[in-house]
Amino acid sequence: MPDTLHSSHVLTLNCANRPGIVAAVAGALFEAGGDIREAQQFDDTATNRFFMRVVFDTVPATTEAALRETISAVARRFDMAWTLRDRAVKRRVMLLVSKFDHCLVDLLYRWRIGEMGMEIAGIISNHPRETYAHLDLEGIPFHHLPVTRQTKMEQEAEMWRLFQASGADLMVLARYMQVLSDGLAAKVSGRCINIHHSFLPGFKGARPYHQAHLRGVKLIGATAHFVTADLDEGPIIEQDVERITHADTPDDLIRKGRDIERRVLARAIGLFLDDRVILNGNKTVVF
Repeated sequence: MPDTLHSSHVLTLNCANRPGIVAAVAGALFEAGGDIREAQQFDDTATNRFFMRVVFDTVPATTEAALRETISAVARRFDMAWTLRDRAVKRRVMLLVSKFDHCLVDLLYRWRIGEMGMEIAGIISNHPRETYAHLDLEGIPFHHLPVTRQTKMEQEAEMWRLFQASGADLMVLARYMQVLSDGLAAKVSGRCINIHHSFLPGFKGARPYHQAHLRGVKLIGATAHFVTADLDEGPIIEQDVERITHADTPDDLIRKGRDIERRVLARAIGLFLDDRVILNGNKTVVF
């Protein structure tokens, strides 16, 4: 009687494009006892880079070590950058938040009802826990790290320590209104998502909705992107917009903007958690 498929993995990879990549990957997974359930690929002709995401099941006899050894052989042959994850293992996410908590509230709700398959490694805020007394944070580690010009580097060092100690895979700036230093941004490159309250590129800086209102815009939006040393210039993961009219006030724009921010950030995190986002220079490939 054949072994029963019991484990699902996801493989992502990218490398210089050349013939035979798909065949080599499929053959290696077959040899390792894998059964491909889903496969997506993209050839970026502008950069000659090839990107692929494969979801496959394995039989009980297939070990993680054997899988990695088999994939490593193909990766060396094609000089691939690759990741492999058992889909049963949830990603751990560290949430950073300031006074505006609408994105935090939304993520907590999605997490509690099982819509967002992640583990919350903790919450870091530059405001005290009492700021969020109206929220159910039971069981979630909370870290108050007040930031001033004098303490910024010290608090960032503690933030990095907490991120590592918690085993977090992703840092999320859920309307965390502090700019990360170049050093910390480099450490969390490709592992830190920010939600920006504009449809980038657009109205940058302070009071973006008021700027938009003064210009009479007909669309407002939000952008989720990876954090880099260049403020608000990181690779974009997800965006959305909403139509407005001349009758909308700045308060209307803020209210509608909050809704867009929540859904854009949630979608971006969901894509990351499901290994659907691959960096491509200053852009992303999103399967």
